Amino acid sequence: MENENSEVGAHGDAGRGDPPLGITVRVKFHGRMIPVSISPDSTVRDLKSFIQPLTNVLPRGQKLIFEGKILNDTSSLKSLKVADGSKVMMIASQGLHQADGPITNDHSPKSSILRSNLQLLKSRQELQKNNRGPVREMKAMVNKSQKDYWRITGVVALSNCHLKVVPEEVWDCGDKIRVLDANNNFIQEAPAEIGLLTSLYKLILNANDISDNGISWEGLSSLKSLTVLSLNQNHLTTLPPALGSLTSLHQLHLANNNLASLPPELEFLNQLQILNVRNNRISSVPSSIGNCSSLIEIDLSSNLLVELPETFGNLTNLKALHLSNNGLKSLPSSLFKMCTQLSTLDLHGTEITNDILRQVEGWEAFDERRRAKHQKQLDFRVGSSGAFDEGADDDMK
Repeated sequence: MENENSEVGAHGDAGRGDPPLGITVRVKFHGRMIPVSISPDSTVRDLKSFIQPLTNVLPRGQKLIFEGKILNDTSSLKSLKVADGSKVMMIASQGLHQADGPITNDHSPKSSILRSNLQLLKSRQELQKNNRGPVREMKAMVNKSQKDYWRITGVVALSNCHLKVVPEEVWDCGDKIRVLDANNNFIQEAPAEIGLLTSLYKLILNANDISDNGISWEGLSSLKSLTVLSLNQNHLTTLPPALGSLTSLHQLHLANNNLASLPPELEFLNQLQILNVRNNRISSVPSSIGNCSSLIEIDLSSNLLVELPETFGNLTNLKALHLSNNGLKSLPSSLFKMCTQLSTLDLHGTEITNDILRQVEGWEAFDERRRAKHQKQLDFRVGSSGAFDEGADDDMK
């Protein structure tokens, strides 16, 4: 059944700040109708740009079909006889989605979290089935010898243990613990007691059930030796200003959450070398990121970015920048000129073309570094042509 959703169409218009437009085109995608208000003088490419924030499909990944014909980007809607109320079918190319893929019947953040939860729960049920046993209570497993082992080695390894909470015996070990790895459990909290682990330098809680209220940032802030924090594949939607108090961090991994933004206090992480926030719903990056002068690698792939702040040019130690599957159409003007160590740049699934890149000051020097690092791969892929192959097209299609 086709779902008429006028709220979606209104959201598209309001988001662009445009005045009321002439016609409403009904775009059929994944079993629902998306109304889009637009001028009849607009081109098909303009229509794709309106559709992008409503479906998370990049314009270059959209194929629009009207009356059995594929629409050409440069043609106007009026010339194609697309009128008020016309139905246009959209087909999305694989691999050209922003964030966590195309929005289908329900595009709310809550439904996105629910889908992620169901997928994670299914994988864990399979794990439990393969183990041929019921979910075990970790409390029964922790004995004196294991606790002593934690104290001696300084390493608490609790991955895939079906935990709902971190065992209290971990907190009892206090400053003896240097590494806590509790990947792939059902843990919902990183409680205030974590502040008791004053020697902790690596905390890994990937693939758990941690939400915004489940983290004691006050507890984390007391960990003055913490250099690695990994919270990939949880349910985080926001990061508090307290993140800026983790000034010893070298690596911050927050991939596969539902983050909408990064806090300006990120600037205080002046020892941060690796920032991984791929596959979230981040629409903008604070200009304060330019103060993170130690950054070597940034992964912003699969988000909702349309631009980057000019302060990226301040990241003079940056070597790798991953930007695939975003709505970017340009790069900061000083990126190549100032980031003289940059040699890896991934632009697959963006709208940045080779022509755009060649106009950015410092392109030639960057291209030399890229070639020097990837010469073998380059020769294998494109022979002697030497064409740039980091995701940029020769022209817009």
